[in-house]
Amino acid sequence: MLQLCLITPLLGSLKNYVKYKRFNFLVFIRTFYIYALIQSIIQTNNIYLILILERWFFFGFKVIRSIYRNDYMRNRIKYETKYKLIYSIQGNQEYR
Repeated sequence: MLQLCLITPLLGSLKNYVKYKRFNFLVFIRTFYIYALIQSIIQTNNIYLILILERWFFFGFKVIRSIYRNDYMRNRIKYETKYKLIYSIQGNQEYR
């Protein structure tokens, strides 16, 4: 079962290393703390349920953080150039 718990942090660390060229130990170890927290809250040893809930937790966390930080509007110019998008002017117009 330990192997199952290592897959997500190892693959995430590999992705971060490839993307940012650095290894962040705190991000790596954070997943194990979330595993322990979920296991203590729901009182189960079902490793598959814990893995799924951990992924859902981080998905929700990242969505809420992105909305709070207004990431899309901050990166809008980059998206326009990269994907050649054209946005209409937003005002008091109705969109249908």
